Amino acid sequence: MSELEGVLNDLTAEGDELARLVAGLDAEQWRLPTPAPGWTIADQIAHLAFIFRLAGTAASDAEAFKVLAAGAEKDFDGAVNAALADYKNDPPEVLLDRWQAEREAVVKALAAVPPGETVPWLVNPLPPVILACAGIMEQFAHGQDIADALGARLERTDRIGHLVVFAVLTRDFGYLARGLTPPAGEFRFELTAPSGQVWAYGPEDSEQKVTGPAVDFCLLVTRRRHRDDLALTATGAEADHWLDIAQAYRGPAGAGRSPGQFADA
Repeated sequence: MSELEGVLNDLTAEGDELARLVAGLDAEQWRLPTPAPGWTIADQIAHLAFIFRLAGTAASDAEAFKVLAAGAEKDFDGAVNAALADYKNDPPEVLLDRWQAEREAVVKALAAVPPGETVPWLVNPLPPVILACAGIMEQFAHGQDIADALGARLERTDRIGHLVVFAVLTRDFGYLARGLTPPAGEFRFELTAPSGQVWAYGPEDSEQKVTGPAVDFCLLVTRRRHRDDLALTATGAEADHWLDIAQAYRGPAGAGRSPGQFADA
């Protein structure tokens, strides 16, 4: 199995779990507010449907992707909100079917990209495997919002390793989103997977190090939990500052979550 096939399989499995969580919800539950201000559960699924539609189009039709992505670079929030409007009147079963279809389509489209080629994306072209990792990040983040709205727990497995890799590769996004200059030196990351395995990245002798559970790391970089509520430890002033601003996605940082917001979760 290739690296891309492995990531796409895990993207599918993560989506399957989230689909099981929402499949039995009634219409009122789909309208429940989530921790993302102004977003309901339906909005979260609509966002995932749009992002997967965008990625699938990027992998299969570069010209059509340019049309879909128009405006996102200049007004990211506006483009996202405009995309949600396309799903606003969908009944829950229609919205769920649209998301299911889009996530199946993106897996097929990314799998069909010829070896060595990249896929156009919002800022820079990406290898399909990295875009698939970004999809896992999106499902993790928005799935967590849905789980929090329902008071439910999603099973976290070593599939989150793809998100960890993506977050390490995009370490500088938090700085760039705030107009800050990223530090020149590499960080060391030592993170414990759900299975107990330790995932390590970066030079062993780095003076800047982040350690702790990989699940907490993923919650941090998707800004779904405040650092104060996570068992992550920073060594070095730069690493400590990074825990305040970490994000594994482009665009505005948003308010994030407050300390103690999910004390009972």
